[in-house]
Amino acid sequence: MPRKNSNPAAIKQIELFREQILAAAKTQTPLSIQGGGTKSWYGNNNQFTKLDTRPYSGILEYQPEELVITACAGTPLKEIEAALTDKNQMLPFEPPHFGENATFGGAIAAGLAGPGRISAGNLRDFVLGARIMDGKGQDLSFGGQVMKNVAGYDVSRLLPGSMGTLSLLLEASVKVLPKPAATTTLRCAVTQAHALQLTNQWAGQPLPLAASCWIGSAKSNKEGELTIRLSGAAAAVKAAIPLMSAAVNAVELDPEVAKSFWRDLREQQLPSFTNLSPDETLYRLSLPAACGSLTLPGMQDEIVLEWHGQQRWLKASGDESTFASIKILANTHGGHASRFKQGANVDPSYQRFTLLSEQAHSAALEAVQARLRNAFDPAGVFASHRLP
Repeated sequence: MPRKNSNPAAIKQIELFREQILAAAKTQTPLSIQGGGTKSWYGNNNQFTKLDTRPYSGILEYQPEELVITACAGTPLKEIEAALTDKNQMLPFEPPHFGENATFGGAIAAGLAGPGRISAGNLRDFVLGARIMDGKGQDLSFGGQVMKNVAGYDVSRLLPGSMGTLSLLLEASVKVLPKPAATTTLRCAVTQAHALQLTNQWAGQPLPLAASCWIGSAKSNKEGELTIRLSGAAAAVKAAIPLMSAAVNAVELDPEVAKSFWRDLREQQLPSFTNLSPDETLYRLSLPAACGSLTLPGMQDEIVLEWHGQQRWLKASGDESTFASIKILANTHGGHASRFKQGANVDPSYQRFTLLSEQAHSAALEAVQARLRNAFDPAGVFASHRLP
């Protein structure tokens, strides 16, 4: 990480954070870390006192030539992206905002990635370093501003997806990438099985396949809508268009239509996500690349496949027995499931995630998780239970 922020206002805000954390530890009152609150519905429900990161905001250092940006956790995500756009660069994992007030720290803590994750990599892969405050009020820094292999545990990469249950993220450095020279979106009508076969086949070839999405029926062999995004060198994209179009009779989308589609997919503004009834839950399944078509009694007809089928979204009843069936289905195929969004009538106290103990390959990690939490937060200041 760069030298610590020497701005007097920043130093004062760090002290205010420390005072709030130490007071919470003394009174054994857990804190729930929150930025813009655009993902407050994500994860297990909690009603603990909020620690607001937004007062600690600003881009601390941006080196376009080094492809790295460092910012405070409370910095608006749109401010980060605007600075990158000015230099024709981007966050390649395309973090969803879910609202105008999304923050840089919130994006990292949630650990969510958009359509580009399948080709660019996960958010965690781009975190170079972090400055945190632990449950004892200690100001700690980990990592740096360059990609390198180091001995020991890379603590900064524990933070993505931790949802504020380990420590307070103060600052982070992330790697950025240049925007692709050319981008084209193709669309065609194919069955779910054919879509899975095509995307995984194309992913194994030297093609500029950057993202994919199939939307269609989960209960039958009807054709659905496969949308694919090609991004990269202009020559590579130009050469791939006729090759891939001919294979599936695809059409090229208008650039503005395509831009809106990928944005709405990232932000879950497509009808597939927005029409959630009060008694339903939107389930997220994370599955291996080789997993084929799946069906489950009781689920709605429509299903959304992203990341060449490795991320799938489906709607079904929000009751415990349905979630148990979905978890068994995902576990059987080597994946896991979560209750991503819940309807208004679904019990908010329900566990949202597949537990580590429910999977043979992850059960032993429960002890590791407990030791990490105890090391970072012995007093349970950040025990908001948003993660199990």
